[in-house]
Amino acid sequence: MSFTTLAPTALRPLYLPMNSPARFPRRTFLKTIGAAGLAAPFVTRNLISAPPSRVLRHASFGSAGMAWADIQAICSNPFVKLVAVAEVDLSRIKPLKENFPDVKVYRDWRELLNKEAKNLDSVNVSTPDHMHAPIALSAMQLGKHVYCQKPLTHDIHETRVLTQFAREKKLVTQMGIQIHSQKVYRQAVALVHSGAIGKVKEVHTWSSKKWGDKGRPPEKNDPVPESLNWDLWLGGCAPRPYIAGYYHPSQWRKRLDFGTGTFGDMGCHIFDPVFEALALTAPLSLRSDGPAPDQWNWAIDARIRYVFPGTKYTEGKTVSVTWYDGDQRPPAEIMRLVTPPKPAEPAAGTGTSTKKKQIPNDNQGSIIIGTKGVLHVPHIATPKLYPVEKFKDHPMPEVAGSHHWSDWAEACVGGAAKPLAPFDYSGPLTESVLLGSVAVRFPHTDLQWNSAKLRFENVKEANAFVRRQYRPGWTVAGL
Repeated sequence: MSFTTLAPTALRPLYLPMNSPARFPRRTFLKTIGAAGLAAPFVTRNLISAPPSRVLRHASFGSAGMAWADIQAICSNPFVKLVAVAEVDLSRIKPLKENFPDVKVYRDWRELLNKEAKNLDSVNVSTPDHMHAPIALSAMQLGKHVYCQKPLTHDIHETRVLTQFAREKKLVTQMGIQIHSQKVYRQAVALVHSGAIGKVKEVHTWSSKKWGDKGRPPEKNDPVPESLNWDLWLGGCAPRPYIAGYYHPSQWRKRLDFGTGTFGDMGCHIFDPVFEALALTAPLSLRSDGPAPDQWNWAIDARIRYVFPGTKYTEGKTVSVTWYDGDQRPPAEIMRLVTPPKPAEPAAGTGTSTKKKQIPNDNQGSIIIGTKGVLHVPHIATPKLYPVEKFKDHPMPEVAGSHHWSDWAEACVGGAAKPLAPFDYSGPLTESVLLGSVAVRFPHTDLQWNSAKLRFENVKEANAFVRRQYRPGWTVAGL
């Protein structure tokens, strides 16, 4: 493998140098990253003592949506060269070609890997969930470092395979849970580790998103747009009619075969600081008390209770983490723990409102209940300690955030930065989250999970959902 030497640089800039043919406007980058769910303070860079002196030859699987955000963030580093992109829908490549006019564009990801393998060092996999594992594993089998969007895979077995393979081959990996590297999540973890709230007794975590639906797909077969290769988009999933607007480009998260519902989309983000703060491993059991999916779609309004083995940060031998989505929230008595106190009544005649304040950022986040206090971890904002009066003078931990994409890119070329969410961390996190996609199929049932054997011990029918079957011609060795 050969690399081109670059002139050293002391800074890791937010955007490419002015003389770079692949430079894109900083305004465009910030707008795209903001749309992807990042807070503006995240877009900061740090000085590094030994900047990379080699080119990282890179390819992207996907060119729009989160893939475009990933491309911009990774290629904001001057040592990264975007060589090729695979995109099944050519109507979505205009921004890519405007900013990277020399990039090679392939329709079929397999053709890209076959023709460009010798010209690549790394890839990002930013496709719908169902194609994460086949593409990522195929790239890793060629020795490529991988940045993969969340959830790491569509199914639990796929996650285990990717995690083990990356470890065995010592590849540099990162999952796209970018808030993991942001200061606010680092502070939440540090607060728990410092003992600020004592030993953790239980956790409640939620997202208001509604990636679900009801009923069979519309009974029609729309013409496939000329720009879209529908067979390639389906990948390993069974053939079916193209229905305009029903799957591609933005509704696939709702569908069982392609997405992983709200918990797959947001669970990997919102479970993340809890998972790290409590040093959790695999759950012992879990139970869904929300609605089950139908034959085609994920449900909404989930309530899934996980029971994990206790750790040095928890009070007992086990600790529960309960997930809620859609319109579901933790019980009122839990929410009241992190509701700011009602302001004092104003003097008569002042006209000041006495409306009770609500919990801030209540659409998504976590409540971690300890023996000495309670920690509210909003998604995405500074964590808060309760009761307010007890913790009013408690300092926030002095921790720094880092650039999630650049940490990975620099590690790929031997730089000093290290990815904070490699597959060794994000794999077990994803497995725990994806167990919820099995639990919801068996409502009001306690499922006993054997992580070492990758199976449910008490409900044998549940094991059919641990490992998926690919349609003929789309299998990848190892999956």
